[in-house]
Amino acid sequence: MKKRLIKKTGDKVSPLGFGAMRLPLKNGKIDREVAKKLIYHGIDNGINFIDTAALYGNGDSEKFLGEVLVGEYKDKVLLSTKLPVYKIKKYEQMEKTLNKQLERLNRDSIDYYFLHNIDLENMNRLLKLDVIKFLTKAKKEGKIKHVGFSYHGKSREFPLIVDSYDWDCVMVQYNFMDSNTQVDIDGIKHAHEKGLGIFIMEPLKGGILAGKMPNKASEILNKQDPEKSTAEWSLSWVLNHPEVSCVLSGMNERSQIDENIAIASKVENDSLTSDEIETLDKVKEVMQDLLKINCTSCGYCMPCPRKVNIPECIKIYNEKYLFNQKGLLTDAFINYFTSVGGVMNEKGNAGLCTSCGVCIDKCPQHLNIPKELKKVKKEFEGHGFNFKLWFIKNIGMPIYQKFF
Repeated sequence: MKKRLIKKTGDKVSPLGFGAMRLPLKNGKIDREVAKKLIYHGIDNGINFIDTAALYGNGDSEKFLGEVLVGEYKDKVLLSTKLPVYKIKKYEQMEKTLNKQLERLNRDSIDYYFLHNIDLENMNRLLKLDVIKFLTKAKKEGKIKHVGFSYHGKSREFPLIVDSYDWDCVMVQYNFMDSNTQVDIDGIKHAHEKGLGIFIMEPLKGGILAGKMPNKASEILNKQDPEKSTAEWSLSWVLNHPEVSCVLSGMNERSQIDENIAIASKVENDSLTSDEIETLDKVKEVMQDLLKINCTSCGYCMPCPRKVNIPECIKIYNEKYLFNQKGLLTDAFINYFTSVGGVMNEKGNAGLCTSCGVCIDKCPQHLNIPKELKKVKKEFEGHGFNFKLWFIKNIGMPIYQKFF
């Protein structure tokens, strides 16, 4: 992969970075052996930027990376992590948190350090807690080399935060569907003109823009180029932007790593044709009409005090409408009852929600999650949930397994 230069820092980064948020799990914990092989495979094939955060991997991602990024692999990558600002109530917590992160990561210095999940309200709160003093001091002491923020606010407020400090980098959600949801191209250009590194999260929108797509969207893509996968279309759109330094992908299979590296190796700046861009604009219109809840399955809302599997509930609900599934024995209904309803796994259905609101402040998409879960409950549970559960388990599943 041809490296991309970050003017502000002088670092040359691979256009594809490894996001350590969705590492493979085993019994609810990072599957260390499998994840280690994936990380090494990515590095051996040219990835030189890995991103994590304090809350990733159920709080274990930093420690895992500290264990595996040793020896030659420690020197081959630039590593980034984030300050969990939602936990910060006073200045002293920032220094204490950073020191713990350094210990977990087994490093004396963190290459790129982001304020996590920032919007204008959060930024103003942190400014009152002297976050600028903390960042300046940490850089002077060599604990962090470069600083930035991951943004989850309104697009019109993004430039205000960019101009609030001498940042080195930013991390933003950007894909062909979310091209002005949290940040628009003008905001990205503004940050780029200041020399900042632009790191892209959710380029595949939590997997929605990879793999199977609704029939109408697939027809549009295949008409333009039947050889391109949906992942290639989606990643190419982001990498086509010359302002983008690195696209972070949460890869949990070797095949995903190989495919994404192949894509990042051939996409040049401004290489998409006007016809290709127009094709993705048409797909965007189709997807926006069908997608009901703008969730990326990031899992920031978890764990739920009532044990609702929020990302999975919403994912299944979205898939029902994306693929126009109707009836009781559709994939959506079967998946709902088997995945979260209690047929095969522990119950995590939407009906368990008590609207406590704990998840709302955590959501980077600013979703009213309890309100959205009520829609999911109404769609899949309605009246007689226990009867439906019994029916799916004892009658529906045997029929489904026999004929489907």
